[in-house]
Amino acid sequence: MGTHQAKRIFSGIVALVLCLIFCRPVMAYDNPSLLPEKNTPVIDLARTLSENQRLKLEDSLNEYEEKTGWKIRVLSQYESTPGLAVRKYWGLDERSLLLVADPRGGNLLNFNVGDAFFALMPRIFWVELQTRYGNQYYVKDHGEDGAILDAISSVKTCLDRGGCQVVPGLPKEQWLWTFSTSILGGLIAGFAAFPRNKEQTVAWAWLLLLSPLWVMLFGVFGIAPVITRTSDLLPIIRNSSAFIVSLITAYIVAQTIFNKELNPE
Repeated sequence: MGTHQAKRIFSGIVALVLCLIFCRPVMAYDNPSLLPEKNTPVIDLARTLSENQRLKLEDSLNEYEEKTGWKIRVLSQYESTPGLAVRKYWGLDERSLLLVADPRGGNLLNFNVGDAFFALMPRIFWVELQTRYGNQYYVKDHGEDGAILDAISSVKTCLDRGGCQVVPGLPKEQWLWTFSTSILGGLIAGFAAFPRNKEQTVAWAWLLLLSPLWVMLFGVFGIAPVITRTSDLLPIIRNSSAFIVSLITAYIVAQTIFNKELNPE
């Protein structure tokens, strides 16, 4: 037996062992027998929701569909799934949204979005929705049930508004990011504005020269994400105050250092 033939046999054995370990029957991924006989908008195979939560969610989704025509369906799964059988079971179409909750991946939530939804909420909205509510930290703090219910609530809010470009609401982590960029923008603006000679009060040339940087940090990253996600004025006041305070601080510190260099004791 040649070396090449021995390698082929060894590779075949390895493939067979891996298949026996990891491969599952096709029906495990497309099994209509897992579907309940009674048509329901929620199939909770992973038992993610409590009985009370599931019943309330079913009533809510049925009522919302009757009221608006938008069809929202929820499937939680773990080891087994009805797979593609849900399409026929629920009659998914362009006005249908399927939320699939599966904890086996890196993110709990996945969305099968009908084309009509994209006219109101772009693809980036669904990416943000998945990453905000399906990430491991959010699930740890709010539970899998909370992640599912909060994601559905956001979708309903946007549908009722006539569409959203971004996911409503400002999480603490995102606000801290906008707060940090506001501070950084203020520090850069303050450093740029301090006078380089005694005849100046503000170095307007430097302030304008660096304006693309501090305007982007404060305006684009510090304020815009806030006003597009919430009508609450408090985050805007906090970010604006952080920008002004850091600007004044950087201005004073830079001017003090500059004056000491000009007039050493």
